[in-house]
Amino acid sequence: MRPTNQSLVADTTLAASLAKTTVEVDPKASVKDTATSIQGINHIGLSVRDLDKTLSFYQRATGFELLSRELVTDNADANKLFGAPGLEYEQAVIKAPNMLFELIAFEHNRDSPVHKMPVQGPGMTHTCFPSSASDPGYDKFVAAGLDVLSRGSSPVDLGGYGVTYAYGYDPEGNMLEMEQMDKEILARSGYDSAFQDLGYPMWMTQVALVTHDIKRLMSFYQMVLGFSPYNVGEYKNHPQSDKVVNVDNAHVKGCWFRMDSVKVIELWQYENPRTPAFSGQREVTAPGYSFSIEVGNIQREYQRLKELGVAFVSEPVLLDNLWQAYAFDVDGNVFSLRQPKDT
Repeated sequence: MRPTNQSLVADTTLAASLAKTTVEVDPKASVKDTATSIQGINHIGLSVRDLDKTLSFYQRATGFELLSRELVTDNADANKLFGAPGLEYEQAVIKAPNMLFELIAFEHNRDSPVHKMPVQGPGMTHTCFPSSASDPGYDKFVAAGLDVLSRGSSPVDLGGYGVTYAYGYDPEGNMLEMEQMDKEILARSGYDSAFQDLGYPMWMTQVALVTHDIKRLMSFYQMVLGFSPYNVGEYKNHPQSDKVVNVDNAHVKGCWFRMDSVKVIELWQYENPRTPAFSGQREVTAPGYSFSIEVGNIQREYQRLKELGVAFVSEPVLLDNLWQAYAFDVDGNVFSLRQPKDT
């Protein structure tokens, strides 16, 4: 749960920090430019209701290896990390060639209602599973039971430049994006051909956050990450894009932060349909996505961000050989800092 006794102070400090941040777009900017100890993104989290069903769906579609599966009951460190007492949950970690995907089922979420995330959000709406056009991930997700959101019976070609896209929902209404790239685009995208050699026809690339105020969220992540976005844009009057998101006359603004050669944090603001402001209070354990930022010095980053006004659930906690600390961005989206114990 989000801490309430410090939230007013954190919000006031954060507002002051953001007021001092000027967003500067740099086409060459990447995580390599940061003066912080931030190293990139290596974990996408997904809180689910039915672990067996959701894990089966993703493994069937992706073929990702199951690294671990464990049941946790009333662990003091876990309770502190997630900010709630008496937690019981089961967690499964599957391995993409370039990222870990962590599915976690909290017992108290078992009977919570299922809601499909709308494309206009707000929140962390999806992650992306790219693949080669010669072995399309879209077909595999459909065969696994994907509820397709995009229009038509195949991925949408946006402009004849060798990439097709589609959106859909997993069994619990979590949105995902599938991107199919031809050989030439693969070569330019930062794709590592070793993925295929290792038996991985699919990989993972992004955190997608949809907001009602993209300038504010851009400022937040530039402040947190310590480097500039490499691209911003505004997109409308594009019938093919309308097919992808299943919206007539879609109008969106976008921004991208480069986390390595293939991974990005992308921000979106829908003008049509308009993204609403998030109201209420997200909990760390609530169903849906989260993501982690890997760091080389978690204590230093925790102190730096706390001084800037970022709201944390707890100080860093050592759990499963990882130092971890959960936090909330300026929109209330859940993210964490992580550092392996022995680094």
